[in-house]
Amino acid sequence: MSDVIVLSTTNLNAEQLRGISAISPRVRMQQIFCRESSEVAALLPDVEVLLTQHGEFALDRADRLRWVQMQYAGVDHLAGQPLLSAPVVITTSSGIHVTPIAEFVVGQMVILSRKLPLAARLQRGHSWPDHPWRTLMGRELCGETIGILGYGSIGREVGRLAQSLGMRVIALSASGRRRDEGYRLEGTGDAEGQIPAEWYEPAQLHGFLAPCGFVVVATPLTPQTRGLIGSEALRAMRRDAYLLNIARGEVVQEKALIAALREGQIAGAALDVFEQEPLPAGHPFYELDNVIITPHMAAMTPNYNQRLTALFGENLQRYLAGERLLNVVDTRRGY
Repeated sequence: MSDVIVLSTTNLNAEQLRGISAISPRVRMQQIFCRESSEVAALLPDVEVLLTQHGEFALDRADRLRWVQMQYAGVDHLAGQPLLSAPVVITTSSGIHVTPIAEFVVGQMVILSRKLPLAARLQRGHSWPDHPWRTLMGRELCGETIGILGYGSIGREVGRLAQSLGMRVIALSASGRRRDEGYRLEGTGDAEGQIPAEWYEPAQLHGFLAPCGFVVVATPLTPQTRGLIGSEALRAMRRDAYLLNIARGEVVQEKALIAALREGQIAGAALDVFEQEPLPAGHPFYELDNVIITPHMAAMTPNYNQRLTALFGENLQRYLAGERLLNVVDTRRGY
């Protein structure tokens, strides 16, 4: 059987590259780190399998390319790109981010509910409040309702951790209550979809939002979800509710959210993603006391590439055996 030339344009370390090469004597592993998508096209002649963080490249020199493994979970940036309509299998890294992002969500819920940003401001001002119990009285997560908008791999792990804290979990999913058949780290998630106490469809968005003390946006960005959380949706939320977005900034209409935060329509927000990244220096989010902003960092831990390598290795074994790959992109749905 012929050799399979595998190219990584990412930054795997030597041990990770050796592990991929050891999967089969047929594998010819190469790595050339690319900072820009424009650098990829010239590297594609003879490449059959591509592991990449890019997707916006020409395919005129990619006659042998059969499979592209993306480094990230989302593929919304591929809309309109040649790759999405090419006769090439595209797989995502969905499933490798669940632990850091779900832990990040829980941490942000604790920070918001226990008023830790206010406590930090008091500390910086060398101020001890006269009535701490009144000033810093927080809420417990136990017994609270969390709504997970998008019950994919990340949403399922958020649900699992939230349930372990005694929270009531509800979910809204366009694909309904189904089994998770994508890549899954052992001991994580909710493969059978058994955790949510209630399930909602997209047409029931406002009814889904109404009982939640916390709403976690974990849905892919598609034409159907772009701008989904706007002024009407925010008005449907409780005034003491918090919105957390670890998906894509464009799912939430930022102008509507800023108005809701300023007017007290909701209690606050924790945002890791934005319509424009980097967030411009003069953006109102920087000045709002009831919002926490982070620079798209929820998945960033030293374990990222190790988990990516494990997923890619499993998929590469499947590819060589002619089996169905994990996390194949449905180009009609956009994820």
